[in-house]
Amino acid sequence: VIGGGMVFTFLEARGLNVGSSLVEEDKLKLARELEAKALEKGVKLILPTDVVLADHFAENAKTQVCDVSSIPDGWMGLDNGPESTKMIQAELSECKTIIWNGPMGVFEFEAFASGTNAVAQTLADLTEQGVITIIGGGDSVAAVEKAGLGSKMSHISTGG
Repeated sequence: VIGGGMVFTFLEARGLNVGSSLVEEDKLKLARELEAKALEKGVKLILPTDVVLADHFAENAKTQVCDVSSIPDGWMGLDNGPESTKMIQAELSECKTIIWNGPMGVFEFEAFASGTNAVAQTLADLTEQGVITIIGGGDSVAAVEKAGLGSKMSHISTGG
């Protein structure tokens, strides 16, 4: 599952317009290579199909939900859309071990926290069912803690 800002590098590598979303221009070739390698090896690479957009990077920005194939110029993706979140939750429900590194969106802003919070809740629920959930990286840990779910995960690693 690929989420967060990294999504838009992959989408642009596919030739899609990503508006003013974060794109690592120097990683476009790598994104294409990773998708090709995943396809060649039969590995499912999951990217959002819809996203929550903002007209600028701020908590009070205007928002809209949009299919990834029709992101308008001047808008930036800051969270998974609701359909993508459901799809990701369904995919995670099939896992026995989940390592999560990186939030789904700008969880620090309430308008863009839904995808991250939903995935965190899903991981907490799956942990109760015996799935091993490992949360790594400062932003992921902060997101899980902000959601009040840190104690529900199998392991939280802040490195070191």
